[in-house]
Amino acid sequence: MRFVQLIEYHTEQADEADRIMDEWAAATNGKRTATRIMVTADRDDPGGYVEIVEFPSYEEAMRNSELPETNEIARKMRRICDGEPRFHNLDVRREEAL
Repeated sequence: MRFVQLIEYHTEQADEADRIMDEWAAATNGKRTATRIMVTADRDDPGGYVEIVEFPSYEEAMRNSELPETNEIARKMRRICDGEPRFHNLDVRREEAL
């Protein structure tokens, strides 16, 4: 079953967050299990962001979480964020193009 993780966070350093994400993508090329990522900015909450990360399954997401590079990106992101990120772990039950 496909799996999606939403990560909510606040930062005033959006450009640095993008740089950190680019660094992670390069470092995990060929070994990450994330298949797609979307970074969104909250129009109603300045400095608020939500990352939407897709995986083939929950198990593959957990494998991705265990990568040293993933632990490093989490450490770097926490450094530039205001407070702790909030995670939502979601199994995809239904999907259709409308």
